[in-house]
This record gives sequence, structure tokens and C-alpha cells, in this order.
Amino acid sequence: MSRSKKHLGKYVDPRTDFGWKFYFGREENKILLIEFLNSLFEGEKVISDLAYKPVEQDGDHEETRRVVFDLHCVGNDGEIFIIEMQQLFQEFFKDRTVYYTSRLINKQLARGKKSNNYCLPEVYFIGIMEFSLEDNRGVTDRPYFYDVALCDKLTNEIFYDKLGYKMISLPMFNKKPEELNTLMDQWLYLLKHLSTMDKFPSFLDKRIFELIFAIGEVGKLKEEDLMSYEASLKHKRDTESVLNTARRSGRAEGLAQGLAQGLEQGLEQGLAKGIEKGERKKALETALEFKKMGLPIADIAQGTGLSIEEIEKL
Repeated sequence: MSRSKKHLGKYVDPRTDFGWKFYFGREENKILLIEFLNSLFEGEKVISDLAYKPVEQDGDHEETRRVVFDLHCVGNDGEIFIIEMQQLFQEFFKDRTVYYTSRLINKQLARGKKSNNYCLPEVYFIGIMEFSLEDNRGVTDRPYFYDVALCDKLTNEIFYDKLGYKMISLPMFNKKPEELNTLMDQWLYLLKHLSTMDKFPSFLDKRIFELIFAIGEVGKLKEEDLMSYEASLKHKRDTESVLNTARRSGRAEGLAQGLAQGLEQGLEQGLAKGIEKGERKKALETALEFKKMGLPIADIAQGTGLSIEEIEKL
């Protein structure tokens, strides 16, 4: 690799739009996608084959588009089910996943027919999240993998078993090589770290992952693909830079607000204590004068708010 291309790394980064489509969106490499999906289903489904619908770009604006895979899958028992798979943005991601599956389900209803046949195929949404869920901080029970279904809130039983969401939060996946106990763990480790590797690691299953290392070398890309990859990688790094800057700015703003609030509260408390101390001093002086006048201690206590013990010590 020439000196000018060292910033690209040795292997195509699967966390770029180009890399996502390069590894998982090509007919000749669909065995990689089948193996990856099967690792996520963990035996719940076993995909024997799949067919791509035309790969499209989804998003309202050019800078927010992502590669989307609509997949018609065939299970090992011959059952047919549909998967929509994509990388996810943080903004309104739950709303987006529901919208995507609703749109996909709607496509399955026959148009122009009078029949009320609403028997639908199974639909799954696979989302690879490039962010952490704030409401799951501190959770240690598989915080990187979310297996969501429609359930009865009282019994926790599955209400509708033909719709599911399986989502991965890559930033929350922090397992080390010696902790990769499942094939899914190996896949997630590879997705997160492939761009920094320089050779095939011994802890990965060679039968499953050898193809990725065989096709993923940046030095083997055609010139057109190389240019597309560079642009995609730049977009990813620019986006990360903007997000990191926003996070740092947010932390700094939060710290400034915290200091200002703390100072304000401190001044208020100090002022309150000062007032309280001044009032107490005045009450003691008044009580002493009343005591010299020979007024009953109980009456002095009632009038000044001091205790009888405090007045007796004057």
C-alpha cells in the first residue's frame, strides 16, 4: 500500500456505508450475510438462502442516507420470512425502526383485491446501532444485544410471534478475544475491529471469516471502488468528529451549568444561614432583656422561639 493510502488501513471498514454494502450487499458474498444473520438468530431461525430486493438508499437528506437491505429469506424448513437490515442513527431510532417494519409489512398486502386475507409473513428488523442507549447505562446483562418482540405486559408471553427486532449496539460491545464465547461475539468483534487489524487473528473461526479477509484488503480494490471507499470513510470520520465535538461541547456546557447552579445554590444557602444566624442573635438578646425584667421563662420561650434550656443558660 502506498504511503498516501496508509490512512485507509489494510482492510475495508464494515462500519462505513461502502463497507457495509461491500461485505453484505453483493450476491457473490451473500454467504457472509447468511452466516451473520444466523449468528444473531441463535437457532431461532436458520437461514439456508436469501434473495436481495434492490438495494436502496434510505433517508430524507443526502447526509443522512444509509444502505438498506430488504431480504427475502428461506429457512431450513422451507419457511419464508422477510428481514430489513440497516445501520441506525441515534435520532428517533425507535420511531424509525417501527416505521421501517410498518412500511415493510404494508408492502406485503395485495393491492386491488377484495379479499380480506391479512395472513402476513414473518418480518424482522436487524439494526446495527453506532451509539449507546443512555437508558441502559450500568446494565451488565448483554447490554449490546436487544431482542425485542410484542409481549403481553402482564404475563410476558409473546403476543405476536411474526414480528421481531434484533439490534446491536457496537459501542457497548467491549469483549476481549478470550471472552468471545459465541459466533455472534466473533462477528461483533470483527465488525468493530476489522479496520484496525493487519492479519487474520487466530481466535476467529477460519471457516466463517476467511472470506472477509480474502476480499476485504484495501489494496485489492478497483480504482472506482477505492474512490468510493475513501469518500465513505471520510464521511464516517467527519460524522464521528461532529458527534464527538457535540459531546464535548455538551459536557462543557453541563459542567458550566453545574458550577453556576452550585454557586447560586451556595450563595442562597449562605445568605439563608446568615439571616438565620442574625435572627438567632437578636432573639437571644431579646430573651436576655426579658429575663432581666423578670418575665416567666416559658413566656420568653414562646415569644422568642428559643428553648427553655437556652434561656436558662443566659
